[in-house]
Amino acid sequence: MSSVATTPAAGEVVGMRPRKRRIIKTLDLIGLLATIVTVLGAIFWAFPLYWAVITTLKVENDIVQPGIELWPRRFSLDAYTHVLFNTKIGTWYINSLVTAVSVTVLVVMMSALAGYAISQLKFPGRRILWWIILASFMIPIPALIVNHFVLISQFKLFNTWLGVILPQLVYGPVTVIIYKQFFDSVPKELREAAKIDNANEFQMFFKLYLPMNWGITTALAIITFIGAWNQFLWPFLAVTDEKMMNVTVGITQVTDAFGVKYARDLGSAILAGLPVAIVYLIFQRKVTEAIMLSAGIKG
Repeated sequence: MSSVATTPAAGEVVGMRPRKRRIIKTLDLIGLLATIVTVLGAIFWAFPLYWAVITTLKVENDIVQPGIELWPRRFSLDAYTHVLFNTKIGTWYINSLVTAVSVTVLVVMMSALAGYAISQLKFPGRRILWWIILASFMIPIPALIVNHFVLISQFKLFNTWLGVILPQLVYGPVTVIIYKQFFDSVPKELREAAKIDNANEFQMFFKLYLPMNWGITTALAIITFIGAWNQFLWPFLAVTDEKMMNVTVGITQVTDAFGVKYARDLGSAILAGLPVAIVYLIFQRKVTEAIMLSAGIKG
């Protein structure tokens, strides 16, 4: 038997080429529109930040003039000079650094230990504890502010670093869940091998489990630090002494007896957020990884 090779008709081939061209042109047009929308969205998002930075570089008299100016007539650093040398922003930075670092270390360490215990240890009430951690997502953090205020008042911890730090330690249930899920994925053979070598639970945690997820730990530590640095509501309630204020609260004290000074106010806000912006730019990948982990848990 002889097989006859069949070839597509010439008209069919010719008809396919214009169709492919139309599809390619349509895809190019969609891509162009998506790019334009993305660029416009980025400009819309970045414009307030640009406006704030430009305003801090203006002379105060030029700011209050009618009209819109996208570029300063006269450049001036008086706003930053005033905030840096005539306020306690250095002290506020130290307070924010101490509280943010303390919250980060304590939250990450407590969450890692809790995740390891729930994942690897068998003890009475383990399942109940796990469900309590999951249920904590249903309670908004601001709803706990009154309880925190009463407890800190009873312990006489107002205007102290400890009074600012302790209530923020309950903000990490998602960190516990992320650690627990990671520890669940560690092969059981590694744990059995460690037991054969007579390793206790602390040795297995610090020498086996924790070193295996330094990437996750770093990502969670960075995003916890950023969240602790940006905290405003609780530090605002827990501290009334200007010397003990965090930078996010302290910048509210940058006032003037003769009215609002827009350049100074915006300059203090930019200086308050500058360390977080630097941390984010340096560790952008880790921050994105932590956000994806948190979103995956909540989803």
